[in-house]
Amino acid sequence: MLAKLTRDLPPAGAVIFEPKWDGFRCIVFRDGDDLDLQSRNSKPLLRYFPELREPLCAQLPDRCVLDGELVVANEKGLDFDALQLRQHPADSRVQKLAVEIPASFVAFDLLALGDESLLETALR
Repeated sequence: MLAKLTRDLPPAGAVIFEPKWDGFRCIVFRDGDDLDLQSRNSKPLLRYFPELREPLCAQLPDRCVLDGELVVANEKGLDFDALQLRQHPADSRVQKLAVEIPASFVAFDLLALGDESLLETALR
């Protein structure tokens, strides 16, 4: 889940790349009404980003696993400092920040759909 820094560009041709998102890497697990957001270290994240439950449940298939990034966007672009503020121990503060500094989820890989694992499926 961690990008590798390289100083050399790949050979010309069919190049695939991923932009650098200024956020938290996140795996979304959905199984019906159950929704779980986890960090790359398997730490639960939904507690800190409750505003994502409704839109993710409304837009995702009933059973899926997605890899992506949690981000906070504002007029200046992506704001990692604002995103870091979202990890607060007090639930009242978490609820307040969910309204004041809402986060978004950027999906970039479908890892499972229904009962089918896509881990062995080539990117292309």
